[in-house]
Amino acid sequence: MEAAISPLPDDVEALKALVATMARRAEEAEQNAATATAQLANAMAHQSAIEALIAHLKLQIAKLKREQYGPSAERSRRLLDQMELQLEELEADAAEDDLIAEEAAAKTTTVTAFERKRPARKPFPEHLPRERVVVPAPCSCPACGGGRLSKLGEDVTETLEVIPRSWKVIQTVREKFSCRDCEKIAQAPAPFHVVPRGWAGPSFLAMLLFEKYGQHQPLNRQAERFAREGVPLSLSTLADQVGAAAHALMPIYKLIEAHVLAAARIHGDDTTVPVMAKGKTDVARLWVYVRDDRPFAGTDPPAALFHYSRDRRGEHPQVHLAAWSGILQADAYSGYNDLYREGRDPGPVLEAGCFAHARRKFFELADVVSSARKKSRGQRSAMIYPIALEAVQRLDALFDIERGINGKSPAERLAVRQELSAPLMAELHTWLTEQVAKLSRGHDLTKACFYMLKRWDAFTRFLGDGRVCLTNNAAERALRCIPLGRKAWLFCGSDRGGQRAAVIYTLIQTAKLNDVDPQAWLADVLARIADYPATKLVELLPWNWGPSPLKADADSHSVAACNTVLSPN
Repeated sequence: MEAAISPLPDDVEALKALVATMARRAEEAEQNAATATAQLANAMAHQSAIEALIAHLKLQIAKLKREQYGPSAERSRRLLDQMELQLEELEADAAEDDLIAEEAAAKTTTVTAFERKRPARKPFPEHLPRERVVVPAPCSCPACGGGRLSKLGEDVTETLEVIPRSWKVIQTVREKFSCRDCEKIAQAPAPFHVVPRGWAGPSFLAMLLFEKYGQHQPLNRQAERFAREGVPLSLSTLADQVGAAAHALMPIYKLIEAHVLAAARIHGDDTTVPVMAKGKTDVARLWVYVRDDRPFAGTDPPAALFHYSRDRRGEHPQVHLAAWSGILQADAYSGYNDLYREGRDPGPVLEAGCFAHARRKFFELADVVSSARKKSRGQRSAMIYPIALEAVQRLDALFDIERGINGKSPAERLAVRQELSAPLMAELHTWLTEQVAKLSRGHDLTKACFYMLKRWDAFTRFLGDGRVCLTNNAAERALRCIPLGRKAWLFCGSDRGGQRAAVIYTLIQTAKLNDVDPQAWLADVLARIADYPATKLVELLPWNWGPSPLKADADSHSVAACNTVLSPN
């Protein structure tokens, strides 16, 4: 060991040079450590800033998702999409910064690496088949080389993988036979097709419909994707199948329509939908009527019914609800007024006001957060009205009561409302009347107050009927798919296209309301509806639906076989 160490030189100058070299190397090492420490500190600071921004974005996204739907729903949806995209990029940045911090921490021992709290991941669904890939065990002990190894257990790491979509052509063969006795030719009858002389299977048709109307993917984009997968199909060919499938599903649409209009209380609303015209687009309408009895513990299944019209004239809801009477929860659209008139045949329609619309008018005048944000940016902020702020607080007290009785029976809801909500409504009426007397008639606050005062009977309807909801959010949630779709398909190609969209939206949204996978349900219905007895079609409605026994057995055998092959013990 001593022979390996170089002896110190006897010369003084050489000793000085050696000391200077050692000092320089120590200084360089110190500088490198300082640089690594600074890099790590910068990475940690950057990560801390990203973490704070991620937490802020998650809070804002959650807040936006909790907000009520209304006229500004599309604008809020765009903002929410932008924030979620920003959150996605920040999460990716944070993952990349983790690696940078680890590399910087490896260069120094003076600073501990920053550990980011990673998002928790749920376990993979149990129904997915498992494929076991066993890493070969060592034949001998790595420590001593012994061959007497005994298994103690195993560690399993699960990785999610996907098999690309596969296509196949099903050949249905009908053999012909000739009778040697009578010389007649016998052959099995041709199977029913969803579309006469159709070439598309029910699963393909269901995917086509759900991608177009449920996932907002126009047919031209689907055709491009099919071509990349080796199955070129023209746009006109796909459109022909969509039209034929919508026609085949009309009996189910009619049954859902009858179910919705059999309710004693429904929600109604409408939204714009551009439609092609000569050299331009017109603004057409999609109307929705929702039956949802779950807020008052009703046992009837929920459903959504869509209609299309070229304009927003009041005659359309009168036609839609011509044979219906009951409680209509809707906004203050004047087109509903003829439905509310006395002596209407077959019976009166009772108006129930939407407190979310009323609250929104005050909230826009008391948006403290928006005003503060504009002020911080140096922009001119709108005036915050204390009267509007107090109105929001009074209405929020009513919403708090409703949250406590949601899902209870009509009698229970009515008792609580009579005890707690009725005094608040009486105080609110007196307070609104006092504020109107103080304000000028053209003031925005006056208009917001009169919105409720002029429709006070409609807004107090919930105090006398436990079935009435405080808001019309059920209809607004059902319409949410339309603004989302407009960004993808931009407009309807024709009035027939709008009517077809109303049919398919009815089917998809009703399936979602009943927690049924729309694509799986549509595939099974399309496979069975052609030869299904008309008197039993009600069995195919989403709330009565179960996959056909033969298909369910085949799927279960397929999954069992897959698990047996892929997961041997």
